[in-house]
Amino acid sequence: MKQDLGIAGRLAHTFINSKLTLLFIAASLGIGIFAVAIIPREEEPQILVPMLDIATAMPGASPAEVEERVTLPIEKLVHEISGVEYVYSTSAPGQSLVIVRFLVGTPQEDALIKVYSKLYSNFDRMPPGVSQPLIKARSIDDVPILAMTLWGEHYDGYQLRAIADEMQQNIAQISDVSETTIIGGLPRTMRVVLSTEKLSAYGLSPMAIVGHLQAANASVQAGNFSDNNQEVRVDAGNLFTRREDLEAVVMGVVRGHPVYLRDVADKIVDGAAEPSDYVVYGTTNAGTTASQGARQYPAVTITVAKRKETNATDISNAVLKRVQEMQGATIPNDVTVTTTRNYGETAKDKSDELLEHLLLATLSVTLLVALFLGWRESGVVLLAIPVTLALTMSVFYFLGYTINRVTLFALIFSIGILVDDAIVVVENMVRHFRLPENHGRPMSVVAVEAVAEVGNPTILATFAVIAAVLPMAFVRGLMGPYMRPIPVGASAAMLFSLLVAFVVSPWAALRLVGRHLEGAKILEPETENWRTRIYRRIMTPLIQSTRNRVLFFIGVLVLFLVSVALVPLGLVKVKMLPFDNKSELQVVINMPDGTPLEQTARVAQALGDELARQPDVL
Repeated sequence: MKQDLGIAGRLAHTFINSKLTLLFIAASLGIGIFAVAIIPREEEPQILVPMLDIATAMPGASPAEVEERVTLPIEKLVHEISGVEYVYSTSAPGQSLVIVRFLVGTPQEDALIKVYSKLYSNFDRMPPGVSQPLIKARSIDDVPILAMTLWGEHYDGYQLRAIADEMQQNIAQISDVSETTIIGGLPRTMRVVLSTEKLSAYGLSPMAIVGHLQAANASVQAGNFSDNNQEVRVDAGNLFTRREDLEAVVMGVVRGHPVYLRDVADKIVDGAAEPSDYVVYGTTNAGTTASQGARQYPAVTITVAKRKETNATDISNAVLKRVQEMQGATIPNDVTVTTTRNYGETAKDKSDELLEHLLLATLSVTLLVALFLGWRESGVVLLAIPVTLALTMSVFYFLGYTINRVTLFALIFSIGILVDDAIVVVENMVRHFRLPENHGRPMSVVAVEAVAEVGNPTILATFAVIAAVLPMAFVRGLMGPYMRPIPVGASAAMLFSLLVAFVVSPWAALRLVGRHLEGAKILEPETENWRTRIYRRIMTPLIQSTRNRVLFFIGVLVLFLVSVALVPLGLVKVKMLPFDNKSELQVVINMPDGTPLEQTARVAQALGDELARQPDVL
């Protein structure tokens, strides 16, 4: 008998009364819970698209000369590299920027090595006066996941920048933080304004002053000696920390007297640098009228980027916790830290929402099965779904996928098809349990025969679905790796659902359904219920009347054509992905060439005031 059971029957025969089945269920759920806890959470899937910036300087050259002598030769060299897909370039006075984009999936390290080797092995072909190219890699992980804005009613940009510098040092020490950037504020600088008359009187030049300052602003090890059984290190020189240090630097000796920097400078300023960008934070209060306007304060923004393949949610939470610990110490109590961007929080919210939908879909399918098969049968399906999803999550973990809206969509999409195998197996088992000829026989033997009966058709149907879905994994270009978790996840879920249907479902059905029926006095088929009667009333006229069948097919065809026409008529919008509803608004202002930064800042501030007056802007 066992030789005729097939793969499905043999699996059911092996595990239906085995304690290994319970161990398999527990191990599967444990692996799934571990995968959900450890897999990084992000908003979007990771796409490997290496992009490199090649920056080259040619001081004094015009844009046309830079393009002809620097940009075009670099473009020609880069185009010779295998795997390069696009090349973009910008030529400006004295500088060139070439952006290289490789094919999707190219390892970033390979792209860097190829570009470095190509450019530096051909650097002799560059014209004189061209600097060595600076090559920097760009990736999706360079996009900040967290932005915090510092502002206070009694603080200016210089004071806020000093606080932000201290915060940056603390934040950079958090593990998995790759890069922190400070935007806005006025950093501390020491500025020397030289006097032309004094320089001429002492016979000094500005370049000589620069050389003396560079030599004086250094600290080197001068030597060491032993004293009292201790090694003493001797350092010479000191870095500038105060304005007095600058003033006391000797610029030369004239007629036997030292000439200090203060002797040749009109003034030495230790304070804020000239602004290179502006950051302003505006607030509005409920009830503020348009005439009152909005209040705006100087601000400084700190952005945080994460390392590759790390959890955005965990990193953002760790940074915010560290910032909260710094409040009152590094950060004064009257300085407010406002989180203006937190992709870790939004990634968690979206993944949690999709997990809720996943749970809702599971319960909906279970209730549907309970309605048409019975609550005991639905219990078997309810057990099969989490076991299958848990195994699928382990596949995501081993393949390096993250929890994002695409991977979770793959799971939600899979629920509707992964329960098919379990339903077919359970329904056939229940039918065999109720057959009169099986009365008195061991339920485990009947269950194995029922699984063997539908085993081959179930396997064929499962692989047919996989064959229809899996080719999507071989799509090339940007959308290939972006959408790949859907066919991979669905195919893995179908394979695991097949395994669970032949291993877990017979084991659970025997205990939830079989043993219940084994103690019953009557095992004849159930009488027709209201669902069966409704089905008969609908199907009997279609089967018995040709006219009804034709009308039915015509109605289906009309509905199909109407649904297809919704797209060209514009009643249904077609997009690859839904709109991402973020509470952010970005306005880009292009000012005429040569516009001072202060004028641009005033225009942006006026626009911010106008937006703040809108009732829906907080």
